[in-house]
Amino acid sequence: MMRVLVIGNGGREHALAWKLSASPQVERVFVAPGNAGTSLEPGVENLPIAADDTDGLIHAAQTHSVDLTVVGPEAPLVDGIVDRFEEAGLACFGPRAGPAQLEGSKSFTKAFLDRHAIPTAAWQAFTDPDAAREYIEGHDLPLVLKADGLAAGKGVIIATNHKEALAAVDQILVDQRFGRAGQRLVIEEFLEGEEISFICVASGTEVVALATSQDHKAREAGDRGPNTGGMGAYSPAPRVDAKLHQRIMDEVIHPTVQGLVKEGMPYLGFLYAGLMIDHRGNPKVLEYNCRFGDPETQPILMRMQSDLAALCQAALSGRLARFEIDWDARFALGVVMVADGYPGDYPRGDKIRGLDQVRSDAVKVFHAGTRSEAGEVVTDGGRVLCVTALGETVGAAQRTAYSAVGEIDWKGADWRPDIGWRALND
Repeated sequence: MMRVLVIGNGGREHALAWKLSASPQVERVFVAPGNAGTSLEPGVENLPIAADDTDGLIHAAQTHSVDLTVVGPEAPLVDGIVDRFEEAGLACFGPRAGPAQLEGSKSFTKAFLDRHAIPTAAWQAFTDPDAAREYIEGHDLPLVLKADGLAAGKGVIIATNHKEALAAVDQILVDQRFGRAGQRLVIEEFLEGEEISFICVASGTEVVALATSQDHKAREAGDRGPNTGGMGAYSPAPRVDAKLHQRIMDEVIHPTVQGLVKEGMPYLGFLYAGLMIDHRGNPKVLEYNCRFGDPETQPILMRMQSDLAALCQAALSGRLARFEIDWDARFALGVVMVADGYPGDYPRGDKIRGLDQVRSDAVKVFHAGTRSEAGEVVTDGGRVLCVTALGETVGAAQRTAYSAVGEIDWKGADWRPDIGWRALND
């Protein structure tokens, strides 16, 4: 029997811990630091260790005789936590710091894509604000401006006119709105089409694709408003038929993992490609993430019928090519409930009511920004919960999810009312 450590405290980590604890191979799951939801799961125990406390996490893995560590968030991966765990002789599921640059630096990724002829938007990187402004003045709008480093999904600005674009240069390079992430600016052409999330498990050149999904990053209905870490997601994505799936594998995923091997940076872990599919069905890479997406993890794992711990072990031991994943044929749809003011400033500590009213076997409430306080569950982040439901159709999953959302409340609770709208309109 295995002992597993999950690093992180969000909705993705709650879903990972929930799914790993269901494995017949797993006797105990530890989550560091976890949240109120993970503390309530049978067979799961929170450890009060921050996700960036690598020394503390290694010590905990050794003390608790952990057989497998699964890293949830991107920052520890980019900072080299897997390298450190491996040096300590501990099995750790996730990419080392080298290949994790696919998420850690957008300019690294764009140059990598160009080197390996993987389709993506035209781009240019800048550290000098004046050079960036000159570039903008000579190009058509809209343009996409991105902070080069990690910005928690918020360092992307779509500028529809020159005034917005020039203001974005100031926000990222001059005002350092995104901190260290904005030391370099990437400016890209704007791609039109439909955005999808394509997540797989990679081990060297071996790859197994997970169920397709689509998330909603914009804060407001109709995909309007500022970008967020994600307001909801559903799986599968009807837009990705068998033909497009194969094109993505042939034109994007396989060239990526093969290119990393050629460059001496073999990839192991979850690999997330954010793709834009144009009106002709051509895929282009918008971004790479070096971990499972959030909130895509929640609906994907709701549908996964195979053993997640066994999948991770197969990747670590070089047996991934022989691993087949079974999926629930139903759709899964997750609605993210957020705190008042998100993605800007928001309060913490508001009591959440109604969690015990959600009793359907077709619904799972994954916690993200929550903590336990005096026996109550209270808010402790911007994205608070991801209410995820199964249904025979996207519409059925949507209705069930929103019915459960209606049972839950706290002061200022909010959510998008239209998660899944693209699939319903296909």
